[in-house]
Order: sequence, then C-alpha cells, then structure tokens
Amino acid sequence: MAHRARFPQRISGTLAGMRIIVIGSGIAGAATAYELARRGADVVVADAGLPGAATAAGAGIVSPWTSRAPDGAALTFAARAAAYYRTLVQRLAEDGHGDSSFEVVGGMVVAAGEPELADLHRRLTARAAAWPEAGSVTRLDPARARALFPPLAPGLGAVHVTGSARVDGRRLRETLLRAAVGRGARTVQGRAEPHVTAGTVTGVRVAGDVEPADRVVVAAGAWSAEPLAPLGVTVPVAPQRGQISHFGLPGTDTAPWPVVLPAASSHYLLAFPGGRVVAGATRETGSGFDHRVTVAGQREVLAEALEVAPGLADATLLETRVGFRPASPDGEPLLGPLPGHPEVVLLSGFGPAGLTLGPYAGVLAARVALGEPVPAEAAALDPGRFGELSAP
Repeated sequence: MAHRARFPQRISGTLAGMRIIVIGSGIAGAATAYELARRGADVVVADAGLPGAATAAGAGIVSPWTSRAPDGAALTFAARAAAYYRTLVQRLAEDGHGDSSFEVVGGMVVAAGEPELADLHRRLTARAAAWPEAGSVTRLDPARARALFPPLAPGLGAVHVTGSARVDGRRLRETLLRAAVGRGARTVQGRAEPHVTAGTVTGVRVAGDVEPADRVVVAAGAWSAEPLAPLGVTVPVAPQRGQISHFGLPGTDTAPWPVVLPAASSHYLLAFPGGRVVAGATRETGSGFDHRVTVAGQREVLAEALEVAPGLADATLLETRVGFRPASPDGEPLLGPLPGHPEVVLLSGFGPAGLTLGPYAGVLAARVALGEPVPAEAAALDPGRFGELSAP
C-alpha cells in the first residue's frame, strides 16, 4: 500500500524547470541526486566535505535478511532496499557506469552451538521464502565454512545465505555522483544553509552564493542538524562513531570470500579483491564528532575479529577508518517533509545500515520531493513522528 507524502502539489505536471538542491553527498544524498537527475529535475548537490562521512568509512554489507532485528516494517524496508540494488546496478550500467562495486558473494552467520545454528536456519529459511533476493539458505559444518572463509575459527559452523552482497561505499558514491552529473546535475563544495523568503525555504546559501530551489533535500548524515539550525529546528540525529579496520593478506585471493556475521555480535568481516579483509565496527554512541582512532576502539575491533577468524592474526593492519553514523532516537531513519517546512525533505538517521538503506531511501526521498506516494513502511519514517522538531 502506498501513502502520499504530506507535501504541497507539484509545481507543474512536468519536472521541466523544477530545481531541487540536495545537501550532502553521502550514499543517500548521491542516490537522491541521481534519481532526481534521471527523472529530469534540475539538481544541485552541495557538500561540505567534512572528515568522518559514514559512507567513506563503512564496509558495505548488504544482507538485511541475516539481521537479528525482528520481522516487521523495518525489515521490510531493509529488504526492499537490498532488492533495489539489482535495479540500481542495471540503471547505472545503462548510463555507462558499470563500476558500482556491488557484488553478490554470499554471507555466513556463524556460531558454535547446534541449537543456535538450527534456530538461525529456520529463521533465515523463512525470510528467504518471503524475500527471493536472499537466495538459498544452507547449513554448513565447520569444515565447509572454513573452505569458504579460510581464516575462520575451526569450531564455527554457519548458515549460508547466497544472496548477501558487498559494496564499496566510496566507489558507489562516486559512481552515483558521476551518473547524476552525466544526467545534468551540478555539484557545489561548501557548507550550506537554507535561504528563507517570507518564511519559506527558497534555496540554500553555499560558497557565498544563493542557489535558488523549489525543494531542498537535507541528506547530510550525522551533520543533518547543522543546515537546519537557522530554521529554529532541532533534528534528532546524533553522531555515532564507528571504527573499522582493514587488513592485508598479500597473495591471497579474497575476492570470492563471503561476508561473515557472528550470530552473537554486531561485528562483522568481509573481503574485497586484492587480499583486503575488513573488520568492524565499533558503535560509540555519545562520541560527538571526535575523529580519532582510539586504543579501546582498535582493541575491540581486533579482539572481535580474531575471536571469529584467528587465521587473520598474521595479516597486515593497513588502516583504521573512522566514520560518524547518523543515529536517531528510535534507531530508524527519518524520511519525509520537515514539520513546519514542507518544502524541505529530511533524509537521515540510518545508523549502521546506511549502505544498505541509502540508495533505496534516496529514490523515496526523490518521490517525496516530487509529491509522489511512498510505501507504507517508508511513510512510517516521517520525521513528524518526533513532533514538530521546533527549538524551544
């Protein structure tokens, strides 16, 4: 069932001449810009280029079916988002951008106990029946699990899900922006703030100039509150620091290795071609914008990784990235018109799921900006659920 966004009528029956500014060019902002440009809107993307963007640091696991979250609207939204990746990759390829980095490599939820593995198998089989993109679900004994991911601890069995995928957030963002520019979008560097005329946002001020707009989409990640502060609005999104480490295994063909998700932990492992394995990540609520690799964070990431995959002990520690996830009070995204300013669309609050949800959420944000209906599970993410968001 679709729900129409709380938004004024479209300016006209056509997108010709409709100008939309997207503040923020992380995965969600870039996807919004691409969708709008693909549909013919006049798009400007403004980005401040601040260090710690979640898209640049995130590992890129697309596997909502293996989530420990209960079934419900949130899982439905995430499953739709994962399914949308297939459509997005096809659209980008048709536009001449085949380097999305998205690849289905399968995923393993690992555990040592038989009852836990049996329960996982039942739950994931049911989800795969509801969501065909999950693929097939199979029990693996420890030997078969290690054959797929050699560094794995010998005692861990797994439930294997063939549809799980990986994506390099940096590469996908760059590809989306190139595709948007190829469709006529323009990018501007600098901090943006709303330009208000007679109480209505009519554009943004960025890099010393005013860029006029019919609509503004704020997709600034953990910084989403900043451009809206001049409106006297408080946005319930706060930075949650994540530290994620990259290991090197020279001479090892890691390209086919699946995603590894411990059943009892929010940490994970995944591999990319070229002997690179990624381990993460901390979830540091209350961190503020403290862009540091900390001793405690590094210890947590390494300890969790080596408990699951002791075979990584001799790998080279290449780098540790830090990103600030935009976290909302209820753990769910904010997607919809800004209360009190329906000409502004807010798209933020993805927490650790940004690379899964961002591309599909960008499509829905584009629909909201155009006054079009969105699915019921997306309508439930309206920022109005937190009240009017007005500053006291």
